Amino acid sequence: MKRIFLFLATNMAVLLVASVTLKLLGVDRYTGQNYGSLLAFCAVFGFAGSLVSLFISKWMAKMSTGTQIITQPRTRHEQWLLQTVEELSRDAGIKMPEVGIFPAYESNAFATGWNKNDALVAVSQGLLERFSPDEVKAVLAHEIGHVANGDMVTLALIQGVVNTFVMFFARIFGNFVDKAILKNEGGPGIGYFVATIFAELVLGILASIIVMWFSRKREFKADEAGARLASTESMIAALQRLRSEQNVPVEMPSTLAAFGINGGLKNGLAGLLMSHPPLEVRIEALRQRR
Repeated sequence: MKRIFLFLATNMAVLLVASVTLKLLGVDRYTGQNYGSLLAFCAVFGFAGSLVSLFISKWMAKMSTGTQIITQPRTRHEQWLLQTVEELSRDAGIKMPEVGIFPAYESNAFATGWNKNDALVAVSQGLLERFSPDEVKAVLAHEIGHVANGDMVTLALIQGVVNTFVMFFARIFGNFVDKAILKNEGGPGIGYFVATIFAELVLGILASIIVMWFSRKREFKADEAGARLASTESMIAALQRLRSEQNVPVEMPSTLAAFGINGGLKNGLAGLLMSHPPLEVRIEALRQRR
């Protein structure tokens, strides 16, 4: 909780400093914009979407993937899955999350939830069928690592901050174009709307690059947790198995892509928008921990 408070306080302080700086520079004289009100407006809308998504993330995950929650295990495989997650959760110091299986051929898994003690961990049917028990345990440990590290909450907060920045500076740019360049003395004109939309598109791409950069860093931490809770050898073996299946398309809802074990592969500039580092890089990072 202290980490979350400091994170929010730091980023809101940055926005406040930016608002005050723009006012001291006299930009408000050209735009007629009340930056304090604009900041509050952008913060409310910037955080609202990401926080609502966080609070309903488990429900959305179940609906979008068709995940079936295991309440009473019907097979020995389901029994083993529950026992393994319970063991890993205890070792990680969190409460037992809900455990589910979603019907997908590709090998994948995800964790989500608004709180590390009220989470959901699910694996695909394809992963259970093709991975060895040790590899499945490593994947589960990786997802438990996400939960224990509070990654879902942190990523939602970062998304809220960048949303606020995008809205705040896009509207400042729109007002500047409308008032200072086009000399529109009435209400917001077409220049304001065109400039704001353009700025939101450009800043939105930059913001996504920042969020995905953090997501990739977060994957290394989850891999380390998987190695610690299962074993380094099992974690490496699981990632190698995923690498051998890279030609299989990864089909995960966009809202869950950052929380899966496998995020697919992109090259060139598109790599900046990857939620996961290349599997080769993750494997090498684990090897260096030995």
